[in-house]
Amino acid sequence: MTSIAVKDIGFCAHFSRQGDWAFEFALSLARRLGHRLNIFYFPRLDSSLSDRPAGSLDKDELTALDRRVREYYDAKLGDFVEAGFRVCEDFIDTELRRCLFRREYQVMVLGYLDYGMAFGDDSIEAFAYRFNGPVVLVGPNRPDQFYLNPPARLVSWRMGLSEDDWTPLAAPAEAGAP
Repeated sequence: MTSIAVKDIGFCAHFSRQGDWAFEFALSLARRLGHRLNIFYFPRLDSSLSDRPAGSLDKDELTALDRRVREYYDAKLGDFVEAGFRVCEDFIDTELRRCLFRREYQVMVLGYLDYGMAFGDDSIEAFAYRFNGPVVLVGPNRPDQFYLNPPARLVSWRMGLSEDDWTPLAAPAEAGAP
């Protein structure tokens, strides 16, 4: 049987309670496994920027967003130095697939704000379920609430999650609250 190697952890930054829970899980995973943590920020997920077309932010806006993300998460990283940051202007699905292909992460951790929330052009559940790499949704009600897509289920043991610790994401046709 082929196994998915986990070498780096990806995290989609979101300035929310659930985003903080997801960050803490991603950071603890990176620390425990000795992996790099790559932090991606998508301006289109920010409600104040969601109506802006991809690629429409100017250099000053991108610099300000990069600084905001770095300042927010640098404080939370503590002594952990194996972290990278990127502000991603492309479409969420396209950019995350490209980064997965380039092996910038093998497991993606997302804050799960609410059931059925928009994530790119789909609901977060449909996005995560269909994504071809492991995705862990953290929340929406507690920091120890994890939803795993099918590829993440294959590596759940590598993340230190037993079957009692997580819930499988439902296929999009069965969507609604998992």
